[in-house]
Amino acid sequence: MSPEILDSVLLRTDYPELELHASGKVRDVYSLDQDHLLFVATDRISAFDYVLATGIPHKGRVLTQISLFWFDFLKDIVPNHFVTADVNRYPAAIRSHADELRGRSMMVMRAEMFPVECVARGYLSGSGWKEYQATGSVCGVKLPSGLRESDQLPEPLFTPATKATTGHDINISFEEMRKLVDPELSRQLRDLTLRIYKKVADYARQRGIIIADTKFEFGQTAKGITLADEVLTPDSSRFWPADAYQPGKAQDSYDKQYVRDYLEEIRWNKQPPAPALPHEVALRTSEKYLGAYRQLTGRELEI
Repeated sequence: MSPEILDSVLLRTDYPELELHASGKVRDVYSLDQDHLLFVATDRISAFDYVLATGIPHKGRVLTQISLFWFDFLKDIVPNHFVTADVNRYPAAIRSHADELRGRSMMVMRAEMFPVECVARGYLSGSGWKEYQATGSVCGVKLPSGLRESDQLPEPLFTPATKATTGHDINISFEEMRKLVDPELSRQLRDLTLRIYKKVADYARQRGIIIADTKFEFGQTAKGITLADEVLTPDSSRFWPADAYQPGKAQDSYDKQYVRDYLEEIRWNKQPPAPALPHEVALRTSEKYLGAYRQLTGRELEI
C-alpha cells in the first residue's frame, strides 16, 4: 500500500442537501426523511478520546462492510435497521455524492435507541481487567480469583455501559441498567446480547479470530428490538489473532491498539491537539483493518 493512498482518506463529510443529524468520532449521520437516516463512516480514527489529525485509508469502508456482513449473518436472530447500501436507491438529492458514499455508507431505519451500550465479554481485558484487579469483579459480577489478563472467562458476561457523548462509556451493573431500561426489556437485551456473542464468537474462532469483547446498540422499531449502528467491527470489538493468543498479558489485535501503542511510545500527554501519525503507522493500521475484514468474511474488500 503506497503512501499516496493517504491523500484519498475521507476526514469530513459535507452534504448541504441534507440535515446533519449527529456527528461522532468516526460516523456522520444525516436525516433523509422522518423514517430514515444516512450513516456515513469516515476514515477518522480516535485514540484516548481524541480524533487524530491523520485518517486511516479504507477504514470507513471496512467498518461499513463488516457491519453489513454481520447484519446478514445475524438476521435470523435479530432484526436490524439496515435498508440499503446501494447508492442508486438513495434519495435523488444525495446521489451527486455517490462516488464518495459508495462502500462507506448505508441507509437505515430510524429507531428509538436504548440509553445503554450492551457489552459482551468473553475474555478478561481492557476496563474489565482493570476492574477485576481492583475488586475481583466486573460490573458487579464476582469472578474466580487468580485469573490472568486475557484469560477466557468461565462464561461470557453481559456488562452494560451508559453512553457517553464525550470520553469513555461508564460500566454499570445489570441492576443499574434495570433502572434505566424497563426490567423485562433489560432481560431481553441481556439474553439477546449473549446469544449473539456466542454465535459470532464461535464463527470467528473458526476463522482464526478471537472476539474478546464487543458492544452492541439496540433500538425499538416496528420490528421490535432492533440491532443498530455498527456491529462487530474492529472499532466496537476487541479482535485477537487466535494463533498468537497467550493469556497472561495484553494481546496483539486487529484494532487501533497499534495506534495507541505508537502514541504511548512518543509520550503524548493525551491533551489537545491530537498529533498526526507517521505514514507508516497509518498504513500499518489500515492493513490491520483490512486484515480483519478479509479474515472474517473470506473475501477482499472492494476498493
